[in-house]
Amino acid sequence: MSKRLTTKYKIDRRMGENIWGRPKSPVNRREYGPGEHGQRRKSKISDFGIQLRAKQKLKGYYGNISEKQFRKIYAEASRIKGDTSENLIGLLECRLDAIVYRSKFVATVFAARQFINHGHIKVNGQKVDIPSYRCKPGDQIELREKSKTLAFVLEAVQLAERDVPEYITADHNKMTSSFVSVPAFADVPYPVMMEPNLVVEFYSR
Repeated sequence: MSKRLTTKYKIDRRMGENIWGRPKSPVNRREYGPGEHGQRRKSKISDFGIQLRAKQKLKGYYGNISEKQFRKIYAEASRIKGDTSENLIGLLECRLDAIVYRSKFVATVFAARQFINHGHIKVNGQKVDIPSYRCKPGDQIELREKSKTLAFVLEAVQLAERDVPEYITADHNKMTSSFVSVPAFADVPYPVMMEPNLVVEFYSR
């Protein structure tokens, strides 16, 4: 369903990691970066480069959010009382596209964004077509009646590559889920190591 397969796989190749844990990732076959110079020996990365990479990886994981939007989320996280890196992850996981993806209604976060844009999702009984919509604990997410039998939805709920995390309850018979609580960083099931502390350092320079 996602129109951004090429971009998604370029993110994987550029990072040299299978950041979504997908079996089709080209990193499973080629761990070097894309392009004609991808196999060159990598030089030592500076502290700035390490921080930039951490930011790009986290931003890419959530559907390659635009830099303007990602910086806005960081700015909000820094204003909230508490640990900024924890707040950043919490805000990202409150996004509707992240919750639809975590609920396993679709196979990828890219597909989740398109799925929401096309009007397939209701939150607390009301249609919401904005992927960045901020959900609150207790919100009920459900698929529209006509969307519950779509082939790619039925395939997604059967995927064995990931499970629904504890901060979301999902009923795949009724095609509904509930956002139970805002997760801590340790509760989020990233397939690869994320370093939100380095993202904070990047923006705090």
